[in-house]
Amino acid sequence: MIKAIFFDFNGVIIDDELIQMRAYREVLREYDIDLTEEHYFACLGMDDKTFVRSIFGRVNKEVTPNTVFAVQQGKTSLHRKMIEDELPLFPGVLTFLKATSRCYSLGLVSMANTEEVGYVFERARLGPLFSVVVTAEDVQICKPAPECYLRGLEKLNAKRQSERLLPLIAGECLAIEDSPPGIRSGREAGMRTLGVTNTVSGSELRAAGAEVVTASLADWTTDAVEHLF
Repeated sequence: MIKAIFFDFNGVIIDDELIQMRAYREVLREYDIDLTEEHYFACLGMDDKTFVRSIFGRVNKEVTPNTVFAVQQGKTSLHRKMIEDELPLFPGVLTFLKATSRCYSLGLVSMANTEEVGYVFERARLGPLFSVVVTAEDVQICKPAPECYLRGLEKLNAKRQSERLLPLIAGECLAIEDSPPGIRSGREAGMRTLGVTNTVSGSELRAAGAEVVTASLADWTTDAVEHLF
């Protein structure tokens, strides 16, 4: 029985994968790097630091910690400008978050940086819906490693302990993801998995181990979660 739901951020809550790519592409041009769509989507699940190092490595360019930081900050700044006028949340996701928060503990498990997550949470007033948040700064290894989901469960159980509630086990948690690395991360942590085809095909998500695949969270209710998981 599911008692907690952990959501990915980019590609699940906010429809910004292409926005992220455009922002990165603009910043990387300053370093004479042409970021292709193929290269970007091959790096799904990575945090910013791992992504920048990977892209520089693909074109055989050396990268320093200062360069990694500069690219990340440049991308974050552009990303904010690109979503300033209209916050691109996926249709129906806010309704689903509000509904599930009344029945389950919610957690965010994302490789996005804290600044980007915090900006969207403040704009959309998502903070009260989530019991715990895990971002890139909370872990050492990005998806598909299970560390981020294990950290999310650890933080949730610490909160439950403070509330004198019994701890949850991984099998009582559902991970909702839009990428194969994310699905593998949730599965490796021992969680149930739901794949959303916002970014890649259903077949790719199933191949990564998604138990259930859906085209949109707008079609989901708490009853559907209970029935299928």
